[in-house]
Amino acid sequence: MPPSPPRISARAVILRDNRLLLVNAYAAADSTLWCAPGGGVETGRSIPDNLAREVYEETGLRVSVGPPCLINEFHDPQSGFHQIDLFFRCKVTEGVLDDAWQDPEKTVDRRRWVTKDDMRSLRVKPDSLADIAWR
Repeated sequence: MPPSPPRISARAVILRDNRLLLVNAYAAADSTLWCAPGGGVETGRSIPDNLAREVYEETGLRVSVGPPCLINEFHDPQSGFHQIDLFFRCKVTEGVLDDAWQDPEKTVDRRRWVTKDDMRSLRVKPDSLADIAWR
């Protein structure tokens, strides 16, 4: 069987008051991995439209999607999982974070604004996210 094509994902780099928005990467309560909000790109919609939809689903925030700022590739040859993440600078246009917000896909259940110093004590992927966010 031929390998599956890489999954394309769009992610938002959102800074507000010198804090970066992060969400949990996995739904497991014991997961310590954090990432920028976003997710898989659906066929038939533009990448910015997909990203705005994903950010809203995961956080309840409406965003304007700006320029790309990072491309990250993850490939696990053992499992065959291969993902290309496209990161875009975004700005919140509406909404506030609310712990009661429910991600319809039930993947994201934790979201937080973090400082660059906070990120030193967190497990965040990709490793270059802090440098890109505050560049």
